[in-house]
Amino acid sequence: MRAAFEIRELVKLYPLMISRGLMTSSDNLFVTVTDGTHTGIGELSPATGSAWTAERGQAQLEAFTAGGIATNPHDNYAAMREANIDPPAMAALDTALWDLLAKQAGMPLYRLLGLPKRGVPTSVTIGINPPEVTRERVPEILRSTGAKCLKIKLGSPQGREHDKAHFLAAAEAAAPFQAKLRVDANGGWTVAEAIAMIQWLAEQGVDYVEQPLAEGQEAGLPEVFASRPIPIFVDESIRFSEDVPKIADRADGVNLKLMKCGGITEAVRIVAAARAHGLKTMIGCMSESSVAIAAGAAIGALFDYIDLDSHLNLNPDPAGGASIVDGVIVPSDAPGHGAFLNA
Repeated sequence: MRAAFEIRELVKLYPLMISRGLMTSSDNLFVTVTDGTHTGIGELSPATGSAWTAERGQAQLEAFTAGGIATNPHDNYAAMREANIDPPAMAALDTALWDLLAKQAGMPLYRLLGLPKRGVPTSVTIGINPPEVTRERVPEILRSTGAKCLKIKLGSPQGREHDKAHFLAAAEAAAPFQAKLRVDANGGWTVAEAIAMIQWLAEQGVDYVEQPLAEGQEAGLPEVFASRPIPIFVDESIRFSEDVPKIADRADGVNLKLMKCGGITEAVRIVAAARAHGLKTMIGCMSESSVAIAAGAAIGALFDYIDLDSHLNLNPDPAGGASIVDGVIVPSDAPGHGAFLNA
């Protein structure tokens, strides 16, 4: 098998501000693997402020694949972990191999994995903004996507009063659409702030709160967990399946990302670990195109909540194959994960 690499800049339709910084575009790496007849494709997308860049990932994968590529995704994933490949780079090659395997079998990826064609509605995201911008942007996002759930980014560097003003503006603008409200603090709160904000958000009808404390501050989660009136999920606090037991007594659920765990192979393991500990599951995204989103949608039946919306905030999306229908990112019935990169 042969691997090929291409880096493209993905420009956001709306700049995305979270607690850790602002992102207006990203350089994403697209990886293709071919057996001479079929070609699988995967994607690397960097996180805000991360060292896991497209250029670094390409260099790692070029060196890794120079000696050959294991056709079995599980063997290949184990070899990548042993080689200390960055998780988003692992995700790109892992996804490409699963896509190739399903195409070789002539099956949609979700069927190859033994899953039904089912998914819950995805959230769409509104970043941290001044309230007047939020009021204008939320209706545009909900109207253009037809989404039924809105995830509101909080943890503003300007403090909790700004969080509240931004949230209330978003909630007011989303009310005519009857959208469900979720919150992601991206680790932007202290323990005391998290306890107070989660109580306040529960009174506003929020479904759940994600990552109230920063990665590395998990020792503070039991106190937040003990007083929570609504579920809390962790995101940055876990990367791999072995991390799940460490937070099982201090969270209601886990949010995995293909870019964070290294692809579909490990994502399925994380779900199994979470279920074994009685936790809820969610799948999210970084700044992916339809390629990585379609891969996530292929395993969508495994999750209680879905946040696969990054491709809806691109201008333009360089790929296709991850359609939103009645608020759901629908798994493709084409062989593989169904996504393709435009010329």
